[in-house]
Amino acid sequence: MIDITYSAEVAAAKSWGKPIVALESTIITHGMPAPRNLEVACAVEDIIRAEGAVPATIAVLDGRLHVGLEPAQLDTLGHATDVAKLSRADLAVCLANGGTGATTVAATMIAARAAGIAVFATGGIGGVHKGAETSFDISADLRELAQTPVTVVAAGAKAILDLPKTLEVLETYGVPVIAYGQDDFPAFWSPSSGLPAPLRMDTPEAIARAHLMRGALGLPGGQLVANPIPAADAIPADTLAPIIARAQAEADAQGITAKAVTPFLLQRIFEATSGQSLEANIALVANNARLAAGIAHAIGNQTAK
Repeated sequence: MIDITYSAEVAAAKSWGKPIVALESTIITHGMPAPRNLEVACAVEDIIRAEGAVPATIAVLDGRLHVGLEPAQLDTLGHATDVAKLSRADLAVCLANGGTGATTVAATMIAARAAGIAVFATGGIGGVHKGAETSFDISADLRELAQTPVTVVAAGAKAILDLPKTLEVLETYGVPVIAYGQDDFPAFWSPSSGLPAPLRMDTPEAIARAHLMRGALGLPGGQLVANPIPAADAIPADTLAPIIARAQAEADAQGITAKAVTPFLLQRIFEATSGQSLEANIALVANNARLAAGIAHAIGNQTAK
């Protein structure tokens, strides 16, 4: 097994059996501008602490896998430039080469499993990009959900994606897609995509039971818990649809592809909504952190019985 460096807080939580929630680090290095990136990262960690769990922000620093970052490390990462964006394909290379990188959903799931952490809170997962029938642009997050036993709490998949195809791929991979407290699959900035969710659960305890049952059955993979953004913070889907379409058309016209597509689209949407998309993103991440803490508590309580 890989040697993991734990923050003092996470090491103590593991020793005492306290619930832990994993957090990705690309939201710090690639997802938000400074200084909001650090403000949000610290606020999300504090939300998890307020819910009685321990946050574990995950990153690779100088070739070491860190599960939980000390305040100084978090600050350094928040001001760093040219940080690698790590997924399944490049995580091992970054570690082997002594590099520094921020973890995406897939890489965070891998690290969480290695650290024995069952629950991970993020904003939205990657998925099938529009036009994937010709570009084959499909996020590694989907296959990771099919093979790594971590429950991921997100506000659905990012709304810039082809959501029907994303759900189809998740179904093919046998990933449970659980809408929290509603029947519709949420669409990141909007509570509903207009698509029915395959499954619904209404309490953290029910989600925890399903997580543990998958382990008892020997099923590979995790669960996607699709937690809708609070209505007060949402942007209506019909407002976003033409903005996303214009941004996608611009990306196509400029030949922007592969890993460059998502940041380009998100920036264009930020500009077109006068920053409202960023504020909604921050609100949904905080909402997901609260639910993830509740699920982590419930898994711990049910495991102790």
